[in-house]
Amino acid sequence: MIMKNHSAINEFVLLGLSIDPHIQAVLFVLFLLIYLLTLMGNFLMLLMMRADFHLHTPMYFFLRQLSFLDLCHSSVTVPKMLENLLSESKTICVESCLAQAFFVFTTGGTEACLLAVMAYDRYVAISSPLLYGQVMNNQLCVGLVWASWSLAFVDALINILLAVNLDYCEDQIIPHFSCELSSLFPLSCSDTSTNFTLLLCSSVLHFFGTFVMIASSYACIVSTVLSISSTSGRSKAFSTCSSHLTTVILFYGSGFLSYLLPTSVSALEMIFSLQYSVITPMLNPLIYSLQNKEVKAAMGRVFRKYFDSLL
Repeated sequence: MIMKNHSAINEFVLLGLSIDPHIQAVLFVLFLLIYLLTLMGNFLMLLMMRADFHLHTPMYFFLRQLSFLDLCHSSVTVPKMLENLLSESKTICVESCLAQAFFVFTTGGTEACLLAVMAYDRYVAISSPLLYGQVMNNQLCVGLVWASWSLAFVDALINILLAVNLDYCEDQIIPHFSCELSSLFPLSCSDTSTNFTLLLCSSVLHFFGTFVMIASSYACIVSTVLSISSTSGRSKAFSTCSSHLTTVILFYGSGFLSYLLPTSVSALEMIFSLQYSVITPMLNPLIYSLQNKEVKAAMGRVFRKYFDSLL
C-alpha cells in the first residue's frame, strides 16, 4: 500500500464541543463573553500595574507577565474555537494546526515556569523581607522571565519539529476544540512512539519539574511562617501567597490531568482543557484583584485619577 505523507493531507477537522447547532449557538455566546472578559480583565491589570507606581515591585512585575501570558494563551485557542462554533466545515489546515499546537505548548510551558518563579519570589519576600529588593533586583527578574520563555520555546520547538515529520494518512478528525500534540499523534500512520516519549519527558521535566520547585518554595514558606510568633504576622504572610496559590491549583490541577491523559477523548478531558486554556485566563485577574488589598487600592487610585481628569 502506498502511504500518503503529511503534505497530502491539507487540513484536519476539529469536532469541537458539540455538533448540535442550537448548543453551538449557546456555546458561542458563552465563550465569546468569557474571551471578552479575559481580554478586558488582563488588559486592565496590565494598564493598572503600569500606571500605579505602588505596584512597581518584583511581585507585580511577574504578575504583569502572567497577565500577558493569559492574553496570549487564550488568544491562541479561543478565536479559532469561536470560528468553528459558527462554521459547518470546522476545518484547520495542517500548518495552522501545528502552529497552534506550538503556541499552546509555548505559552503553557512559560506559564508553568513563571508560576515557579513567582513562588520563589514569595519565598524571598517572606523569608528575607529586608533583603527582598536586593535579591529580587530588576536584572534577576528580567532574566528569570526570559529564561521561562526560552525554556518553553525550545521545549515546544523540539516537540513540534519532530511532529512535522509525521505522516498523516489516517482519520483527519480531531475530537477536540483545539490542536494539541497529544491529539495529533493518533491521526498519524507513522511510528509515534518517539513523539510520545519526548512529550512525556517534556511534561515530566517541564511541568512536574516546575511543580516540584513550587512545592519546595511553599514548604520553605510554611516553615518560615510557622516560626513567626504573632498570629497577625502569620496571617499577613499567608495572605500574600493566597492569590498565587489559587492560580497554581487551577493551572496545575486541570493541566496535569489533561496532559496525563494524552489518548483520552472523554468529556472530562475536554473540561480539563477548557479549564486551563479558557477559564483560568479569565479568572486570574479576578483572583489577584479580589484577594489582593494592594491591587484593590491601586484600582481605586487609578479610577479616581481617571474620573478626576474628566471633571
